[in-house]
Amino acid sequence: MRRATAVLAATLLAVVTNQTVQASAGAAPTSTVSTAASGERKVMYVGNNWDGTADVIDAKSFTKIKRLNVIPDKAERLAEIYLNPVRLAFFLAIREAVGEGHDQYVDDMFSTRDGRLLAVSRPSFADVVGIDLSSGKIVWRFAMHGQRADHMNVSPDGTRLLVSDSTANHVDELDIETGRRLRQFESGDTPHESNYSKDGSRIFHASIGRIYTPTDPSQFCPFSDPTKGDQRFQVVDNASFDILKKWDIGQALKDAGFPCMSSAVRPMAISPDEKTAYLQISFFHGYVVFDLERGVVTEVVRLPQSEHAKSLRKSQYVLNSAHHGLAINADGTQLCVAGTMDDYVGLVDIANPTDRKLFTLPHIEDRPYWATNGPGDQHCWVSIAGDDRVNVYDYAGRSPVASIQVGDHPQRVRVGTVSRDVLSTWQDVN
Repeated sequence: MRRATAVLAATLLAVVTNQTVQASAGAAPTSTVSTAASGERKVMYVGNNWDGTADVIDAKSFTKIKRLNVIPDKAERLAEIYLNPVRLAFFLAIREAVGEGHDQYVDDMFSTRDGRLLAVSRPSFADVVGIDLSSGKIVWRFAMHGQRADHMNVSPDGTRLLVSDSTANHVDELDIETGRRLRQFESGDTPHESNYSKDGSRIFHASIGRIYTPTDPSQFCPFSDPTKGDQRFQVVDNASFDILKKWDIGQALKDAGFPCMSSAVRPMAISPDEKTAYLQISFFHGYVVFDLERGVVTEVVRLPQSEHAKSLRKSQYVLNSAHHGLAINADGTQLCVAGTMDDYVGLVDIANPTDRKLFTLPHIEDRPYWATNGPGDQHCWVSIAGDDRVNVYDYAGRSPVASIQVGDHPQRVRVGTVSRDVLSTWQDVN
C-alpha cells in the first residue's frame, strides 16, 4: 500500500502544469551596502523540516539559544488545504513522494541584516513567510504560484530573497522585509539551488528535474532519461534576469568522456575566483569539476562508496541523491562533502583529491544532508538529518569541532543574525 501511495504521489507531481508569470520589468540589480549597525549576534539557523521548527544556535560557542515555531498558522493553512482538492492532492503527494511520509514544514531560511525577521520557505504549505523574531508572529506571507516552495538565497546586500518555485519552473525574487514579489527568472523542471556571485551581478542556478521518478541514467543509456524533464545549470544576469549561459551537464559529461551520468546538479560550490563550479550530480558518489568560462567538464572525482550504499538500488536513493551537500573553504583549497547515502562527511583537498579524510563522530552518521560554511568560511556546518544534529568541522585542522542536537530531520543550515533586542525579549520570556 505504501509503495502504491508513493507511486500515485509521484504521478500527481509529474502531471503538474507549468505556470508562467511574466517577470516585472525595471527592477534594479542588487548593490553592496555596509553591514548593519552593531548590536547583532551571529547565529546558526537550523531548519527542522519535519518538526516545523528552527533552532537558533550561537555561531561561536555552538550553544542553543532558542527554538522557533515556523508554522504558528498550521491550523489555518491545513484548513485551506483540505478545502481545496488540488492543493490537497499536492500536499499529500509532497508528503509521500518528497517527504518520505512526512509533511515538509521548513526547507530554507534567512534572517534580515538587522536580526529582527526570519524568512522561511515552507514546502508543504507552498509559501514563504516572514516571522518577527521577537513575537514569533508571521508579518508577511508570499504564496507560491506553484504547489511547493524550495531552496532560497539572499542577495549580498541582504535585501532580496530568491525562492525556487518547484512546480512552476521559475525563481521568484522577493523583498525580504515585506515579502513583495519583485521579479522572476525562468528555470527548468524543479528549480533547486541558487547562489549569487560575490558582487551580486550574477546568479548560479540549477534545476534538478523530476527527481521523484524511480529511474536512473543507466536504464536509458546511451540516451537521456525522458522521465526527468528539463535539467539545466544556468548563469543569470542579476540586472536584467536574462539567462547568460545554460548547460546540460549530462551532455557536458558525455562530451568529456563520461556518458550515462545524470544532468541534475544538486548542491554546488563556486570557487573564490568564480571560474570553477564543483557540482554534485544525481546518483553520483563524488563531484564534477566544471569550467564556468569554457563550459566544459575538466574532472570527475569519485569518492568512497560505503557498503551500505552499495547494498541499495539506485531507486532507493532519497530523491535521486547519492551526495547532497557541498561547501568550499575561504581560500578554495578544500571541499566539505555531505555523503548522504554513504553516511559520512568528508573534507577533500581539491589540489590532491587522493588526500582525503572522512570524519565520523562516535554516533552513527545517518544521512548527512547539507553543508555550508560558518562566518569567515573557516568552519563547515553539516546537518545530519537522520540523527537530528548538526556537526561542525574545522577546515584548517581537518577535524570535528562540535556536534549539536537539534529538532526532527534538520535540512538547511544557514548563517544569520539575531538583534540584541530580540535576544533580550527571548530571555525575558524564558
